[in-house]
Amino acid sequence: MSEAEKSLGRPMGSARHNQWRVGKASVSLVRPPIEPKRLSIAAQPQNLLIDAARSAFIVVDMQNDFCAKGGYLDYRGVDVTPDQKPIGPIARLAPELRSLGVPIVWLNWGVRTDLLNASPSLLHAHCPDGTGAGLGESIPGGKPILVEGSWGAAIVDGLVPDDRDIRVTKYRYSGFWDTELDSILRNLGVTTLLFAGVNADQCVMSTLQDAMFLGYDCVMVEDCVGTTSPDYCMLATLYNVKLLYGFVTDSAAIRQGIQAAAGEAAGEPAAGNEGARTHG
Repeated sequence: MSEAEKSLGRPMGSARHNQWRVGKASVSLVRPPIEPKRLSIAAQPQNLLIDAARSAFIVVDMQNDFCAKGGYLDYRGVDVTPDQKPIGPIARLAPELRSLGVPIVWLNWGVRTDLLNASPSLLHAHCPDGTGAGLGESIPGGKPILVEGSWGAAIVDGLVPDDRDIRVTKYRYSGFWDTELDSILRNLGVTTLLFAGVNADQCVMSTLQDAMFLGYDCVMVEDCVGTTSPDYCMLATLYNVKLLYGFVTDSAAIRQGIQAAAGEAAGEPAAGNEGARTHG
């Protein structure tokens, strides 16, 4: 930014790289540049070079109702163990991404208590035969199901959001439908999304598909997603992401890319991470 622009006065804009400079006599619409932070990551179907300065980590539905004993899925007789598997990888990866300035977005279900943001088709999906407790209702002897602010909608133990993180509430499978997610990401200058969470073949995939349709680069982090669906659903999800919607990597590949970038910044010889290892 030039001295003339700095002298204009007040910066106006919530995101550092999407600000005007506003003074009494003139306004600068020139945004500050975003310095690239290049990370080489092993992935499929091709290895990737991403810009961490324009990336975000989207963590979908890691909530008690999906991942914890006593939650909605457990009440419905579903084994929640597969939805708990991503907890460790997400917990290890999020701080490293956060240290690079990558926004961590917790994208979670949260319906209204009056269910005015839930259609009959959505209610039916959570109570298909009309018996038992469904979306917005209370588990017998327990808590409301996925109601915003409830225990069921809270992030599962083992994952600790930071004050710098971003929370977005959704009430559809896709986190882009009728939410502020797209506006937030565009305001931050984000173009690449790293996807984590549950269920991989449902809400994660719906959100990833919409992201691709909106022009974002989409990367699914395989060990940071899970599903209680049959194995073939996960296989189909990974197949379709690689075929049509983006790329698949894992948290180890991302951490390796972060470490390699840190070494290069410190003047250490490059380890040849790009293309040296194929995720799979």
